[in-house]
Amino acid sequence: MDPQRLAELRDLRLRDWRPVPKAVAPAHPVERARFPAIDAHNHLGRWLSAWLGRRGEWTVPDVGALLGLMETCNLRAIVNLDGRWGEELEANLDRYDRAHPGRFATFCHVDWEAAVASGDVGRGAASSVRESVRAGAKGLKVWKDLGLHVRDERGELILPEDRRLAPLWEAAAELGVPVFIHTADPVAFFDPVDERNERLEQLLAHPEWSFADPSFPRFERLLAALEALVAGHPETTFVGLHFGGYAEDPRFVGRMLATYPNYHVDIAARVAELGRQPRAVREVICDHPDRVLFGIDEFPPAREHYAISFRFLETADEHFAHSTEEVPLMGRWRISGLDLPDEVLRRVYAENALRLVPGLSG
Repeated sequence: MDPQRLAELRDLRLRDWRPVPKAVAPAHPVERARFPAIDAHNHLGRWLSAWLGRRGEWTVPDVGALLGLMETCNLRAIVNLDGRWGEELEANLDRYDRAHPGRFATFCHVDWEAAVASGDVGRGAASSVRESVRAGAKGLKVWKDLGLHVRDERGELILPEDRRLAPLWEAAAELGVPVFIHTADPVAFFDPVDERNERLEQLLAHPEWSFADPSFPRFERLLAALEALVAGHPETTFVGLHFGGYAEDPRFVGRMLATYPNYHVDIAARVAELGRQPRAVREVICDHPDRVLFGIDEFPPAREHYAISFRFLETADEHFAHSTEEVPLMGRWRISGLDLPDEVLRRVYAENALRLVPGLSG
């Protein structure tokens, strides 16, 4: 090799490295779900449109095109987690649930600022959810800001297990709606941002996603708060989003599912982690086939996003890309499929969501 070229390569920056895998493995692309599926975790509203550089616009500009995509991919319905509250909830319900009955189920959020300002955060939050469900919300989405950012009138962080929030969880149980809760974030987001962090490229691209600062609770503390919440409210149905917040440890998730009958998880936005431990993940799902939901958390949803998840769930393929990005920000590794049995796949794809989420077509 030319000495000058050799010297250049020795100083190659990581972000410029583009290795082409040479492993030869069977490939079975899956463009359409084997059974009718429900995407139980997506964002169709305006809440997160700023992430797409289109603040204030709908993440899905053309609902007709979305319905066409659903037909192409064999999706019977999508759960829209962007309802928020008040007028924004009404706008989402008009655009999706009311315009296309049975095809969409919009969840509400809690206005934490208003709930805290009410003087009784739990009762204020419960009142808001009751109003949203009366308007047509099919469930409650609790984001990771509970535990990381939401503070009480004294400026102290409120964790999910906080006893003051009991009226909120009790209201969800009384109303018969599930609570989809996002707790913490990938474990590496809580680690120092240095050369040993497996999400370094992602955190360099989005430094605001790092929770390494000691002002934030540690990852373990947040997961303990989630478990205390689930254990303390057995009548409330909880879905731990992103594989229960701990996709890096399927055994922890399996223990939670085995211990708490009111607890469920989804796989949304965690195929990258789950595909690194396919045998352990398959065991958890097959041990608890009624407790795992399908979802992608990719917005706006696209055919190629669904195809990756379908292939992950349906095939035994090895060493395939978990992202359409040339350099995947969620990790420079490849994944293997679960090859779930049909009877499990049917439940994960749709039956579990149909049982838990009101208003979806059977």
